[in-house]
Amino acid sequence: MTHYAFQSSPECLEIEVDYVVVGSGAGGGSAAVTLARGGRSVAVVEAGAWRDPEDYPFTLYGAFRDLFDGWGASVTMGRALSPVLQARTMGGTTVINSAIVVRTPGDIFDLWVDQVGLNDPTMAKSVWTYQDQIEAELSVCPVPTEALGRSNELALQAAENLGIERHVIRRNVKGCIGHAQCLQGCRSGRKQSTNVTWIPEVRRRGGTVLSCAPVTRLMHKRGHVRGVEGRFIHPQTGKGGSRFKVRSRRAVIVAASVTHSPMILWRSGLKSPALGKGFRAHPGTATLGSFDEPVDMTFGATQGMASTHFRNEPGLKLETLNMPLELIAGRLSGAGTTLMQRVREYRHLALWVAAVRAQSVGSIRPGFGGKPQVFYTMNREDMIRLREGSIQLARLFFSVGAKAIMPGVHGLPYALGPDQLHQLENAPLDPRAWTSILTHLFGGCTMGADPRSSVCDFDGKVYGTEGLYVADASIIPSVLGVNPQHTIMALARRISTRLMEQNE
Repeated sequence: MTHYAFQSSPECLEIEVDYVVVGSGAGGGSAAVTLARGGRSVAVVEAGAWRDPEDYPFTLYGAFRDLFDGWGASVTMGRALSPVLQARTMGGTTVINSAIVVRTPGDIFDLWVDQVGLNDPTMAKSVWTYQDQIEAELSVCPVPTEALGRSNELALQAAENLGIERHVIRRNVKGCIGHAQCLQGCRSGRKQSTNVTWIPEVRRRGGTVLSCAPVTRLMHKRGHVRGVEGRFIHPQTGKGGSRFKVRSRRAVIVAASVTHSPMILWRSGLKSPALGKGFRAHPGTATLGSFDEPVDMTFGATQGMASTHFRNEPGLKLETLNMPLELIAGRLSGAGTTLMQRVREYRHLALWVAAVRAQSVGSIRPGFGGKPQVFYTMNREDMIRLREGSIQLARLFFSVGAKAIMPGVHGLPYALGPDQLHQLENAPLDPRAWTSILTHLFGGCTMGADPRSSVCDFDGKVYGTEGLYVADASIIPSVLGVNPQHTIMALARRISTRLMEQNE
């Protein structure tokens, strides 16, 4: 039940366990609790600090400072600079996401058979079985009607008006009360993120947890990984503390995120021609709608409505997103009196988003100071999808009486009315003209049958190395077209279960 937070002793902290899990989010939390339930000794090594829900910041500024990786300021390198948001806290991105739970679509496994040589016919069934378990453990359910809020209600009605598929989102939230604060951590403690569910269970089962403990490198010798080492970092000052070494008797599971898992392997000198390659994402763009009546995005589930009507063609997911005023103000553009006037309309605004099932591929490489740098540019086909997503959002807004939309596209008017939709239909396809963000990251340590094009096999085992596994979104070799949290959790549970079976 030991928890080592920041340590400043001159002595090196040394621990030995059966399994070391690097990371505590959807992948790391799932792997760690599975191993602990199997009676194995486990150490979870997390780069961020441990904060309980009552300690989450009240403001979005505080959330970026305390919960996000790099203050949420990471961007891609390419034709456009797109934000890349990930967490750096106990619980990982499960703390700051919208808690959306979507089962892995069956066509994804067919895609992996064709594209990366998946040769295990049991994978789909096992993933879905684990997802059944996870849904029960994390209290997964649709957003309660009383917690939807006006923006989600309007979106559901809009989709019905246009005759497209729509549904209330299922989330791992226990009794949501609609505070719309998912993005800065659920202070009510109702979101079932791993820091309030699985990581405490790991501790109750005798596991060890290190926080404020970024891993510098893997300890390996003659092709066998035997642990991890690093140095505690103070969460406020950034000053280095004690060194630590956590040795594994059985294996190390890396689940440090799409950007950081490849970096750990790189810093450790592990060679793979595929390392850092195959980066993919769901690029997203948001459209604001202005209504005569109040919408009040400060109340209602952060994301309560979604549509997968266009998932396969052209490749889109449409959904709502209640955002705090601080982010909306930046999205409104303008300055001085103009911005003040636009901010005054906040209560009358709704924000809906389109996420692209993109086919563009990028890479992750060590950047300035050894930090991960993502190289990514959306191709023309994906930009067409992005523009179509914005058009569909506009149609949804106008179908429920929005008086104007704000698409956030350079070269177009700030606001467009119902009779100006043709301007959006002819919007430029230059990614620099669009307000977009990369959501749902994949790849960098992709799994596959061929070690020349994949970092690990379908059990998460890194090719050419013993005792090393990867179990987070970095192993996923394609985009999913749906939110990936549930898939990550199930794959991590599958990897850790099979690992225990193989080590018997």
